[in-house]
Amino acid sequence: MIPDLAGLPPLYILIPLALIALAIARRIPVIGTLVSIASWIVLIGLVVTLFTQRAQLDPYLGKVAGLLRSDGQTVVGKETRLRMADDGHFWARVTINGVERRMLVDSGATVTAMSADTAAAVGLAVETPLVPVLLSTANGTVRARTATVPELTIGNIVARDVAVVVSPNFGNVDVIGMNLLSRLASWRVEGRTMILVPHHPQAVTGA
Repeated sequence: MIPDLAGLPPLYILIPLALIALAIARRIPVIGTLVSIASWIVLIGLVVTLFTQRAQLDPYLGKVAGLLRSDGQTVVGKETRLRMADDGHFWARVTINGVERRMLVDSGATVTAMSADTAAAVGLAVETPLVPVLLSTANGTVRARTATVPELTIGNIVARDVAVVVSPNFGNVDVIGMNLLSRLASWRVEGRTMILVPHHPQAVTGA
């Protein structure tokens, strides 16, 4: 169906009127300044809106968006709490060997997984197991190597000797799996918040 535009002013009238109004406004210092400020506010708002909407569909942009604002990770009493991100997932701010990474918390993943870049950045000794490790991912079955993380920190949680799998096929996404979550005293999701409770909460600063 073709929309009825009869009741709307023609564009060839609206556009010239808008240009004339803008030109007049810019000749008056105060109004011109207000128009410029308003234009920048609208432009910035549009860019932020488009970026946020795109970040909901793109996990890589979602990670960037998380770095540009508070990532929603807080320590409350004995709990570490993660707020759901715009992409509908929970991301944890993790420190390994002094290197900070943002990792996806995935209760559907059996084992914690790291990209080859992250493994290299934190200095993991990656090994090729005698029995091949084959993992099913969204991109199909991939072969992975293994490593052990000496110490991993999330908020007030400290986990030691965490087994992980490493593969360049994971892209730039690092995942916290059930082999780490199962070490906690408990974990649960309440609304848009994931609550992680360690057996022995550690003192933290700036979490």
